[in-house]
Amino acid sequence: QVRLVESGGGLVQPGGSLTLSCATSGFTFSTYTMSWYRQAPGKERELVAQITRFGGSPNYADSVKGRFTISRDNVKNTVYLQMNSLKPEDTAVYYCNARRSVDWWGQGTQVTVSS
Repeated sequence: QVRLVESGGGLVQPGGSLTLSCATSGFTFSTYTMSWYRQAPGKERELVAQITRFGGSPNYADSVKGRFTISRDNVKNTVYLQMNSLKPEDTAVYYCNARRSVDWWGQGTQVTVSS
């Protein structure tokens, strides 16, 4: 059974930091491209960051470049998103995605940036 379980979301003040984790099981993690997406209320889901199976040259949305860092641990089958200098516009539900020939999604974790 494929599972992607996000954790680490919460309420943080502007300028603060959070680290999201996505623990996976049920598939060969090291062979999948892993991504973080987010969806704010009333908006479409958007790609935040993506990392290939070998971990090289991650891609980031322009809105998070220089603030967010995606990484993966192919031993722990986990992908991370380090988020620094958070802004209110980063408020959204953050989803973990695994992609190869199919797409698998986690259930999402809420990130709220507010004073």
